[in-house]
Amino acid sequence: MQLEILTPEHKVYSGSVYGIQLPGTQGSFEILDKHAPMIAALGKGKMKVLVDKHNTEVYEISAGFVEIINNTASVLIEDATALV
Repeated sequence: MQLEILTPEHKVYSGSVYGIQLPGTQGSFEILDKHAPMIAALGKGKMKVLVDKHNTEVYEISAGFVEIINNTASVLIEDATALV
């Protein structure tokens, strides 16, 4: 699936991924390829980008939203910091 991570200042990530794990306001959840369309609120926490089955990138994010439509996930957040 395609992933776009955007803040008001810049594009944090754009590319094809295996899936993402997100901190929802009611608990963490995971989105994988061909997920049904949805919109969800995000809380502050760690977001894990599953680049493929063996590689991940982790970001500390602030609150925001995620929209999934047509196998594209758009994560709209106030701020994101890559964790090493």
